Amino acid sequence: MTTAIGVFSVGFDRYWPQFAGLRDRLERYREDFEAGLKRLGVEVVSAGLVDSVSAARRAGELLAARQVDLVFGDVTTYVPSSVVLPVMQIAKAPLVLVGLQPTPGMDTATATTVDQLEHDNSTSLPEIVYALGRAGLPPLDVVFGMLHDDARAWTRIAEWTQAAQAAHRLRRARMGFLGHAFEGMLDMNADPTMFSAELGMAVEMIEMCDLKKCVDQVTAEQITGMEEKIREFFCFPLPGADAIAGPVTPEGLRWSARVAVGLEHLMSDSSLDGLAYYYRGLNHNDYQEIVAGMIVGNSLLTARGIPVAGEGDLKNCVAMMVMHELGAGGSFAELHPAHLLDNYVFVGHDGPGHVAISGEKPALRGLALYHGKFGQGVSVEFKVKNGPVTILGVSVGAAGHLKFVVAEGESIPGAIPATGNTNTRVRFAPDVATFIENWSLAGPTHHFALGVGHKLSCIQKVAKLLGIDVEVVSRSHL
Repeated sequence: MTTAIGVFSVGFDRYWPQFAGLRDRLERYREDFEAGLKRLGVEVVSAGLVDSVSAARRAGELLAARQVDLVFGDVTTYVPSSVVLPVMQIAKAPLVLVGLQPTPGMDTATATTVDQLEHDNSTSLPEIVYALGRAGLPPLDVVFGMLHDDARAWTRIAEWTQAAQAAHRLRRARMGFLGHAFEGMLDMNADPTMFSAELGMAVEMIEMCDLKKCVDQVTAEQITGMEEKIREFFCFPLPGADAIAGPVTPEGLRWSARVAVGLEHLMSDSSLDGLAYYYRGLNHNDYQEIVAGMIVGNSLLTARGIPVAGEGDLKNCVAMMVMHELGAGGSFAELHPAHLLDNYVFVGHDGPGHVAISGEKPALRGLALYHGKFGQGVSVEFKVKNGPVTILGVSVGAAGHLKFVVAEGESIPGAIPATGNTNTRVRFAPDVATFIENWSLAGPTHHFALGVGHKLSCIQKVAKLLGIDVEVVSRSHL
């Protein structure tokens, strides 16, 4: 089921007999607006021009029947608020009001009453917001500007469609939870029911035997095909300064390829949109070996928009999905060591990442051990593209509800350690020390999703659609 964006425009039926041709012109403006939405790549459900209470009820019934994710109310001229309220009372969907003038402004020397009515896109906006507020249905936003050639207005409209797509996917997502949270990481613990209640997503419990069955069924031909894909996608650098980060052995690569194919089968067989996992294993038993071989496959899945979050962090799996749906990527990350003189902090994690946002060809290294964990195997190393970045953490506030914690920064050039981990040099305002203090005080989990681009505005819109609080730690002024 794709994201559906509902649209209705409004007019005043008393104007039609008074001004011949006015309705037709307003209809053309509605069609232009809908064409602009379609260019953003969403399905548009048009309820047409609404100019009376009865027409409003019919429009609401259509939008409700199509279960639209978001509604744009296109105010093309003045309209009484009584013509708008029934639409939203019946549609029961979030609303963004738009008032887009056909030109920057009237020519006062030649302006007629018809010209004024065609430019009355702002007149009833306050009235409509008042009526919706009294009914407990306040709009999420009001966008005012021009119908054509208005980057400010259309950027905000595009962000709302992106946010609707992210919220749509989350509400319908099936997230797998494999194993348990990392031992002792109290911020990793999560209540699956909370995600279903607040986001609408389903959390499916996955057993290690489910994954083992998939891995056991992988054929030699499938392994060879995956090995070829891995060799094409990744590079294999010489060892660096870290003694535990050596070359990838043929056996290690073949095992990672086998587990990667098994993971694809698991996600397909269980109809999963994402996975949070951690399993300790014991004495190199089968389960420990499978978990140790998951990193490459997890990275490839995440790059395709199927987020896989380690250490049993279901909250960060949500953050990664949101960032990917906003076109930012969303790599599993945490704060690593800072450089106080050069004013940056390394951001990354051991294990998998969103390799599609790497600034260079991602590398594979063979690790003799996974620090703090059990087992050994092939791990991924890369840094994200230089330029603007955003980090999104999903946490739980004191009242027990989900919240977003967000910061914008900049990925800067520079080498990263050859440790088989993801790492990126990131600068945050106002300075690295103050940022780390403020980020910590915001109460996020220690994991977050690192994405490219400045996405705060989009994330805030996703949060409004989902009814989630947002705490902004650092806002970019670049």
